[in-house]
Amino acid sequence: MKKDKFKNLKYVFGVLAGIDVIVWFLILFPVEVKNLQLYFLDIGQGDSSLLILPHSAGSGQAGGVKMLIDGGPPNGALDKNLERIFPANDRYVDLVMISHPQLDHFGGFIELLKNYKVGAVLTSDKTSEQPAWQELEKVIKEKKIRRIILTAGDKIKYQDSEFNILSPRSSDFAKDINDFSLVTILNSAGVKAFFGGDISAEKEKQLADLYDVDVDILKVSHHGSRFSSNLEFLKEASPSFSGIEVGKNNYGHPTKEALARLANFSSQVYRTDLSGLVKLVVANGKLSVYTGK
Repeated sequence: MKKDKFKNLKYVFGVLAGIDVIVWFLILFPVEVKNLQLYFLDIGQGDSSLLILPHSAGSGQAGGVKMLIDGGPPNGALDKNLERIFPANDRYVDLVMISHPQLDHFGGFIELLKNYKVGAVLTSDKTSEQPAWQELEKVIKEKKIRRIILTAGDKIKYQDSEFNILSPRSSDFAKDINDFSLVTILNSAGVKAFFGGDISAEKEKQLADLYDVDVDILKVSHHGSRFSSNLEFLKEASPSFSGIEVGKNNYGHPTKEALARLANFSSQVYRTDLSGLVKLVVANGKLSVYTGK
């Protein structure tokens, strides 16, 4: 590699220190998870990724903390994917992160929040007037789920795993809601993974100028749109694996232009519309990829 059942969570609470928000987990009935697992879910035209964090070596604690980044559209596919991954009696997710309030990123969470125990929902401060978003917020309140607002500079930590929030900053201005997507880099098990919602090529370049975006795993922004996957960003990121979360669509995603740019800088490119559910396991410094089709 380059640089090569009522379960887990009892309490989730934010500790504010300067601009950092640190979310700690108290594991009551943990499942032993030794290796980092990442899933690019097969949910159609939309985004949804599942991350299962490992335990720290010598910590005496088990891992198994589960985080969903985006939930795809409201088509029932999210629940079907999770049923393939979780044991039959497991209806618990520690953290749900919504990159931005567009239906193909949060729609699947409406039913998930109704049917699963969820420790906390992580969002930016951006909202939407669309009915589906209003329904989501209603469910969050009715289920009394803690909501934590994140911004650039915040961190989420669990044992040796850490998420660094790169964007949006409070001073950011953009015409497109896509560029207010929550952007995070996960650093865990010796690898780094980038999740950027639907950010544009311009935002990618800006982040590459501000931060170290050299990563091993890339969730390709905006489903492989021609307006994302900036050349300068990809050169800095140089991922070993790139995953495109995409389904049948009228936008031409992923575009030939984006695929060509990815081919220049990523050693492996997978698409959920072709490969189905994609599972990554990081063990002993080795990244293994498994597909559902």
